Amino acid sequence: MKLGLHISSFTWPEGAPRLGAVLGEVAAAADEAGFERISVMDHLWQIGVIGPPEQEMLEAYTALGFLAAHTRRAKLLTLVTGVVYREPGLLAKAVTTLDVLSGGRAMLGIGAAWNEEEALGLGLPFPPTAERFERLEEALQICRRMFDGDETAHEGRHYRLGRLLNSPPPVSRRVPILIGGGGEKKTLLFVAKYADACNLFGGPDVQHKLDVLQRHCAAVGRDYAEIEKTVLYNFDLGEKGERVGEIIDDLRRLAGLGFTVAHGSLRNAWDVDQYEIFKNELIPAAEAL
Repeated sequence: MKLGLHISSFTWPEGAPRLGAVLGEVAAAADEAGFERISVMDHLWQIGVIGPPEQEMLEAYTALGFLAAHTRRAKLLTLVTGVVYREPGLLAKAVTTLDVLSGGRAMLGIGAAWNEEEALGLGLPFPPTAERFERLEEALQICRRMFDGDETAHEGRHYRLGRLLNSPPPVSRRVPILIGGGGEKKTLLFVAKYADACNLFGGPDVQHKLDVLQRHCAAVGRDYAEIEKTVLYNFDLGEKGERVGEIIDDLRRLAGLGFTVAHGSLRNAWDVDQYEIFKNELIPAAEAL
């Protein structure tokens, strides 16, 4: 199993004046420790489960470009981009740029968006749920074609693009697309049809979600085994690393369900000393599962 670090908070002890420097230290430490991927949220305000909206939040693709310059190995992505925040042609171009500048380490993480308060506050589009999912499916089609070099015009219900030119092309042979969420009727169907990876919450119904995905794969003729299964996992090492054993046991359980990546936030991510525990204990143990 591989581990991913999700940087979901930028409210750190030294405050905004040192935010860039600390973020660079975090990224370098996580990369050196062996995290397989690093992500940020595609939000412009902090989300309620973490803190009030006034807390510090960085724009995602600017932040990922910064992370690319402070890492050498880790893949880079949003977890996940709200489809209505960017036109799909621009989104594909941003991810391609990240891929080129990082030497082939970009992934596209995408979903249907949910934060209406944030969108309305900053004047971003936020159509009804059904339309957001229609736009998500079109965006998936457009981004894949642009990543793969298909310049044919797109004439869809919501998007019309005259030429899908994307130069320079990605460095990656195939830019991976990860769809976040566990909606059974649309989200997991889109995973089966378009995605290289899913990202699910690790709750009590997670086996059911995997079963639903497997049924969608069978219905559309997709090999279920070729989809990377990733799960959200919040890392809390304890005050002195005393929870490492519990985390390894939990990762073993998730690996038994078929997950190959555990990806999530780390309490006090700014404290770079704890990345030594990942390097010396957690990541080697996860790789052995």
